[in-house]
Amino acid sequence: MDKNEILRIFKSTGVMQEGHFLLTSGRHSDKYMQCAKLFQNANISEIFAKELAVKFEGVDIVIGPAVGGIILAYEVSRQLKVKNIFAERQNGAMTLRRGFEIPQDANVLVVEDVVTTGGSVKEVVALVQEKGANVVGVGSIVDRSNGQVDFGVPFEAVLSMEVVSFEPESCPLCKSGTPAVKPGSRNI
Repeated sequence: MDKNEILRIFKSTGVMQEGHFLLTSGRHSDKYMQCAKLFQNANISEIFAKELAVKFEGVDIVIGPAVGGIILAYEVSRQLKVKNIFAERQNGAMTLRRGFEIPQDANVLVVEDVVTTGGSVKEVVALVQEKGANVVGVGSIVDRSNGQVDFGVPFEAVLSMEVVSFEPESCPLCKSGTPAVKPGSRNI
C-alpha cells in the first residue's frame, strides 16, 4: 500500500483529524490520528495488520499497551499465528494483569497504533525486558515522529510522517485561545 492510498483510507475512515489536541505525551498538536476509527472495520484492520506483520519474523508473542495497542496486537498476532497480550496501567505503571505472562527468552513484538514520543511503547519494552524476554521489534500503524523515536530495537510503521507537536507553553493554538481536546486513553 502506498502513502496516498493509506492517507485516502485515513481520511475516509475519520482517522486523520484536525483541531487542537492534547496528546498522551502531554504535547499539543493540530492533527490527531484516531486509529480506533480504523479498527471499527475488521477488513481494514486486517489490511493494516498484514502490512505491519510482514515486517517481522521469529515472533512468539505480540503485546500492545492498552488501549490503543489492544486490537492491533490481536490482529497482528492473528496474521503471525502467535499469542497476543496487552499491558495496562496500574498505579501509573505499565504492568501485566489478567493472568498474562511472558516466558523468559520469548521473542516479543511490541505494537502500538500511533507513536509520537514513544513513551508508552518504551514502558512496554522495559516491561518485556524485565521478564527476561527478547524484544524483536516495535511496530505501529502511524509513526508521527517520522523515524525520530529510538526504541533500541527495529521500529517499523505502516505510515511514517512528521506531524508537528508543541510543548504546551509554546503552543500557538493555546495562544490563540483555542481549547484543547484530549482524545487519548492515558488515564483509562
